[in-house]
Amino acid sequence: MWTLPEAHPQPQHLSTPWRYLIWLAKRQPGVLTIALLCGIITFVAQAVTPYAGGRAIDSGLNLGVTSDILLWAGAMFAATLIQVVFGAIGHRYDTYSWIRAALTTSQLLGKKVSHSGDAIREELPTGEVVASVATDAHRIGDLYFQAAQFVGSMAAYVVVGAVMLSTSPRLGLIIALGLPAVALVLAFLVKPLQKRQEQQREVTGRLTSLGSDTVSGLRILRGIGGESVFTGQYRKQSQTVRQAGNRVASLQSTMDGLQVLLPGIFVAIVLWVGATEAVKGNITAGQLVTFYGYATFLTRPMHHLIMAVQVATRSQVGASKVLKVLRVTHNVRDTGTRTHIDDNAVFLDHTSRVSLHPGKLTAVVCEDPDVSAQILTRMARLNDDTDANHLVTLADTPVQEFTKATLRDAVVLGDPHAHIFAGTLRETLRGKHERNDADIHAAIVSAACEDVLESVPDGLESPLPEKGRSLSGGQRQRVALARALLTRAPRLLLIEPTSAVDAHTEARIAARLADARGGRATLLTTASPLLLDFMDIIHVVDQQGQVIRSGSHHDLMTATDDGARSYQRTVHRELDSPVTDQV
Repeated sequence: MWTLPEAHPQPQHLSTPWRYLIWLAKRQPGVLTIALLCGIITFVAQAVTPYAGGRAIDSGLNLGVTSDILLWAGAMFAATLIQVVFGAIGHRYDTYSWIRAALTTSQLLGKKVSHSGDAIREELPTGEVVASVATDAHRIGDLYFQAAQFVGSMAAYVVVGAVMLSTSPRLGLIIALGLPAVALVLAFLVKPLQKRQEQQREVTGRLTSLGSDTVSGLRILRGIGGESVFTGQYRKQSQTVRQAGNRVASLQSTMDGLQVLLPGIFVAIVLWVGATEAVKGNITAGQLVTFYGYATFLTRPMHHLIMAVQVATRSQVGASKVLKVLRVTHNVRDTGTRTHIDDNAVFLDHTSRVSLHPGKLTAVVCEDPDVSAQILTRMARLNDDTDANHLVTLADTPVQEFTKATLRDAVVLGDPHAHIFAGTLRETLRGKHERNDADIHAAIVSAACEDVLESVPDGLESPLPEKGRSLSGGQRQRVALARALLTRAPRLLLIEPTSAVDAHTEARIAARLADARGGRATLLTTASPLLLDFMDIIHVVDQQGQVIRSGSHHDLMTATDDGARSYQRTVHRELDSPVTDQV
């Protein structure tokens, strides 16, 4: 049996929604082939029943009870048995093809979101991405679930049309032209329906974004009394979604009504013409029953035709939205080819002249903390800068020459607002790395977050909610620091790692950081004298992001030059602003 999920699916054609849908179909040729064959066999077997019934009636009327009746009754029984067996098998493969297409799409979206960096947020609202995973992927899967029923019913329609034309050209022509007439009527509704569904999908995505933003900022909104404002905005957008849904529903209901009306008219016409032909003696009583049975049976192909139009329209709209996400390009291009970085290589930002040497604890201090944070972000290569002067090297080699995977293993950036995903405390701390309990507990102690472990009922197996909402701001920051320490990265960059903790906790972290890093290179931005006193070297940076002085904490606090005075102002400002553990 085919395994799910697939390993590393890579779409080759993202130019149009239909190219993407065809690519998905090519990913599962075996599954779709079996599903389509089962659909064809099932529907053709259904078409046998009216024919066998009509022949049995004619045989009984002409010859009485003979073996012919038993033969045709056996044919009806066999056709029914075939429907049951192949219908069950076909449904299984229909469902599997639906799951495979939807899951592959979800995989691609998840991979794109997790690897695209800030580019995804810059190009698309959060709600657009969420709706693509939650809604569009399922709608795309619906196309493959419906495919076998549509193809099977069309095959049965061809078989029935051929049989009827050979029996009664007049009735056969009515049946043969009935389905194309229905398709022609529906064709006029497809474009308006697609346009209205696109509009509905657009406003729904905006509503999801608004809801996500509101929930994320709920605590802030309560603090400033802004709940009513955002509630009003959400209510207004909800009404826009409702109106868009009503527009879709009005056209959808028209198609649903036609699904009942057109087959009803079709059956009535066939019945009237068939009865007329029977009275004239052009067809037998059994053939009349056969024609009536076929007229009733062909309402199913009509139903599947209408369903196929609706599903294909929704899938096309969904695929177009999915492609918007998949077309987002990462703002860091993976153009490098080098796959090895020496752990003893010197890390240097040529723009600021900030350097990080092997085994050293290094700090960057600036009166504007955003400037120092930008330096570390640039050194971690989270964004490609088009300015050629912004050059960062490892062992005199530009970081762009290394593959992203190699660089991410060699350089890890710890952000003070790092995301904490839902999961157990162990999973949150360990991340992608395999670490035993002893290593995890050591990192917890180094980051001074023992209180987090003590506050949860099941230790490392305790679940944390999304974004670590059960933790205070200081606890979240220390959990993120412990996670960064557990990476054991050769070069760890930390932006304000203790900005949300109290002085006592900060002192413990400062005293334990050197041991936790085990002689590995560490670069951080901070203005805390408790941390700075443990640094091997401190780079003082001006407002333009240039190093103007370097030295130890003691040297910088006792010197009188301009660079030292800038450092002293920054440190004294930190001392005048005590920080408590933030909620």
